[in-house]
This record gives sequence, structure tokens and C-alpha cells, in this order.
Amino acid sequence: MSEKRYKIRKDRISAVLMAVVVSTIVLIILSRCRQSKVTESSSVKIQTSVSTACTALLAEEPVTTVQPVTIPHIDSPEYRAAAMYSVNDKKYLYSDNINIKIAPASLTKLLTASVALKYADKEKVFAVGSEQRLVQPYSSLCYLQIGNMLTLEDLITGMLMASGNDAAYTIAVCVARELNTETYMTDDEAVRYFCTLMNDFAHELGMTNSSFVNPDGWDDDEQYTTISDLIKISEYALSVPEIRQITSTYKKNITIYSGENFIWTNSNLLLDPNSGYYTVDAVGMKTGTTLSAGNSLIAVFDRGEEIYISVVAGCETDADRYELTLKLLSFSE
Repeated sequence: MSEKRYKIRKDRISAVLMAVVVSTIVLIILSRCRQSKVTESSSVKIQTSVSTACTALLAEEPVTTVQPVTIPHIDSPEYRAAAMYSVNDKKYLYSDNINIKIAPASLTKLLTASVALKYADKEKVFAVGSEQRLVQPYSSLCYLQIGNMLTLEDLITGMLMASGNDAAYTIAVCVARELNTETYMTDDEAVRYFCTLMNDFAHELGMTNSSFVNPDGWDDDEQYTTISDLIKISEYALSVPEIRQITSTYKKNITIYSGENFIWTNSNLLLDPNSGYYTVDAVGMKTGTTLSAGNSLIAVFDRGEEIYISVVAGCETDADRYELTLKLLSFSE
């Protein structure tokens, strides 16, 4: 009897313990479920808040797409190559075919003047001589005569203002001989030596796509340049006070060292107050015209705090180069 009672009590205790264990497990499961629901609810609330905030921001500041500025191509007048360059910002405002080879014509004379002033004193007096036989027929002239004596600065004035090929050859020969006083050089040898100086100086300026075999820009297969190279020599020439002063002058009356008087008028119509192309901002720089080059022009404009250089090459007529230049000038406004 007592063994039976003991067995019953043992079964009851086991049942109670089992009930306690099951109850504990159930409580744990229920607790975890509640926590999961709370977390999930909080997450939903946070996501909803963020979504609402983003929607509000987008509504207040709509996303805009910035469209790139497209510079229209100039179709008329026709040309071979052209550029408008900001000296201050060191960037092109317009460029077309700036790296193709072109004949430089008298634009070459900016390099001739730069090299001459680098190697000789502007007050040095030179005599016009037999080098005049090297000047090509039908050249533009400042009308020097053999025996005239004038300073280098006066020679450069006649070369840049009146685009005198005669002055260009006297400059080349006299400067070459000035640098080689102990060596006799014929006129042709002196010109070749000076052209070596021109090419060396051009390369120093970064004009790596140019070649020069004469000082006046007469057409030759071995004489070529590019618009981008012409920008470089133009920018340098602007830094030379004598060249900047000469190329910005419309008319000048000069009495040279030997007594003769010359009146030289600038070939750049942008400087002519009586020209339809006169521009008050224009301060230079050089015209150029040959059969191979067409009508070309380097122009410089001073607009107060901003300096611009335009270069046009291969225009059909004299008028075309000025009309194209003025169109390029509009890109600086």
C-alpha cells in the first residue's frame, strides 16, 4: 500500500515539474514575440518618417539638369581656321581647325620683330643695303631705299605698320651680322642664320608645329604654322612694349636717322577711325595676305580687365577677315 502511494506521489511531482517547464518555455516564446513586434513596428515607423522627409525635400527642391553651353559654328564668311582666345583665362572661346598647317604670310613678322628685339638694341642704327634684292616682286613695302639709315625700332615700325617686306629683310640681315661681327656672311647666309634664330625662339615659345625659312612670310612649302602656334607668338608679342605700341598705332610720321621722312599707316582696318570695321577696343595686331594663306588677321582687343586675341586664316576677301573677326569678338561679350 505504501509503495503504491509513493508511486502516485512521484507521478504527481513529475507532472508538476513538467507543467512548470512548459509554462516557462511558453512565457519565453511569448516575450520574444512581443519584442519582435515592437521592433518591427519601430522600424516601420522610422522608414515611414524617412520616406516622408525625402518626399518633402524633393518637393521643395526639384532636381535640375544643367545643359552644356554649345558655341554655334560660324559658317559665313568662309575661312580655313579661326580662334578666339582669352588671355586672362588662358582658354579658347572659339576654335576651329586650330592645329592644321597654314601659310603664315605676314603674320610671320611678329616673330621677326620678337627675335630682333631679343638679340639687338632697339636704338641700334642699321643701314639698308644689298639685301633688298631678296625682296620678292609685288611685296608690300614701307619704301626703304638703299643707303637709308634708321634704328631697329624704326625698321620694326615700318615692317609691322606698313607690312614692309623690305624692312623685314634689312632687319634679318643686320641683326644676324650684329651677332656675328667676326664672321663674314652673305645676304643669303645672314637670312638663313636669322631664320635659325626664328625657329629656335618659336620652339622656346612652344610653337612646335611651325617652320620658318624667311623673315617676311612669303609663301614657301617649308614655311608653315598653325592657329594655336600663332596664339603663342601673339601672346608673347603683347608682352613686348615696343611691339604692342607699334601694332596699336594707326598712323605715324617718322624722320629716320639719315634724315628722310616717312608716313606709315597701319594695314589693320580695325584701327582706322574712317573704316567701317573700326573697333574702339582693338589694340593691334597684324594682317597677312598671300596666295597660299588667303586673307588672314591677328587682332587683339583690350576690354578693360580682359584681353582677347583672335586669329583668322584663309578668308577669301579682305572684308571677310574683318567680318569674321568681329563675329569672333561677340564671343567675348
